[in-house]
Amino acid sequence: MKSIKNHLSLVIALVSILFSIQVFTIIDRSISAYKDNLADNYSVIVVAQVKITDAKIKSFSPLVKSITELNPDAVIKRLNTNINNRNLELLKVALPKFYKLKLTHFPSPNEIEVLTKRILEHQSVTKVENFSHNHDNTFKLLLLFKDVITVFAASIFIVTILLILKELRIWQFMHNERMSIMGLFGAPIWLSSAVLFRLAIVDAIVASFITFILFSYLSTSSWIAEQLSTIGIEIVVFDSLMDSLLLFGVAISLSIILALLIVIGHKEEA
Repeated sequence: MKSIKNHLSLVIALVSILFSIQVFTIIDRSISAYKDNLADNYSVIVVAQVKITDAKIKSFSPLVKSITELNPDAVIKRLNTNINNRNLELLKVALPKFYKLKLTHFPSPNEIEVLTKRILEHQSVTKVENFSHNHDNTFKLLLLFKDVITVFAASIFIVTILLILKELRIWQFMHNERMSIMGLFGAPIWLSSAVLFRLAIVDAIVASFITFILFSYLSTSSWIAEQLSTIGIEIVVFDSLMDSLLLFGVAISLSIILALLIVIGHKEEA
């Protein structure tokens, strides 16, 4: 019963780490998808005195994805519906040219500032509206959210690592006598500590399997799909091949490294 309890403690600790890693991966994918969504809906408005070619605007920065010249008809009709055709044409000629620029990705405040300066260097450009206030607030909120999740995941990782080391140390004490006897008979350190490595590997496999089952279920959950749909994004919550391989690799590597640290510490003490 005590052995099962120790196994359970180690498995839960490993599941906590794998769970944190996968949650961070999901959040990172969500932020990337949300930034792509923002990029599709975000645009920079350029006002120029004369017509500027698309090639010229794209030459300002590789950040520019596409350019659309805005039709002034809707604005003119809103100003005055009683303008005759001749004056209407004259007004169209007198009005500046308006361009809407779509960007390749949701830019950082620094990228927006550089882009704005480069566009304003063109002599015919009179104004650039980049909606910097709203943009900066949104960008900072995304960074803050990601930073909070990173700190939270790192805290769980550190605490759980300490817990795993403690559990492996307990197993070392439980098998200390057998390990010492094997050492006296000239058994290499890896052989005398085989039980510790076996424990670590078996529990890593169990933890990986539990995490796989958990996220396989969550990836098909309608509630998760609903939450993602609410903010207008669609992501892969759990890639059954790539994500499971990553989590399994982390669990095995971490378990073996921590077990190795315990063995090395035991050898130095001896």
